[in-house]
Amino acid sequence: MGASISSGSFKTDGMAVMPCSVHTLAGIANGYGEHLVHRAADVVLKERRRLVLVVRETPLSEVHLENMLKLARMGVTIVPPVPAFYNHPQTVDDIVNHIVARVLDQFDLPAPFAKRWDGHLHTATKIATVAGSSSQAAKSGA
Repeated sequence: MGASISSGSFKTDGMAVMPCSVHTLAGIANGYGEHLVHRAADVVLKERRRLVLVVRETPLSEVHLENMLKLARMGVTIVPPVPAFYNHPQTVDDIVNHIVARVLDQFDLPAPFAKRWDGHLHTATKIATVAGSSSQAAKSGA
């Protein structure tokens, strides 16, 4: 584990584990540095940086939930990859992009492809179309 991310002196804004198995969740929650992902997450925790876990298991057992609660109490953000239907996904990519955007939001990184909720169920698709058109116009220099 001689990689730079296994040391706290290597500066990062944080880390996202996507997808995060319950095995990795348990390793991180209990400080068990079996491999580089566990170690890098441990460094993020000890340095008090942002850690986001996209836990992918279902159904969840009490042990899984306890590990998530333990990490949430340490400041870890748990983002289950739950599809949202208010934005009217048309493809699997739309569902994946929604989850990716939610993770990027945790780091204040831009997600121009995201369909944002405006409070109106019937306009979510229209907003995404308008946002996509304006970003296309920006790319073309219009």
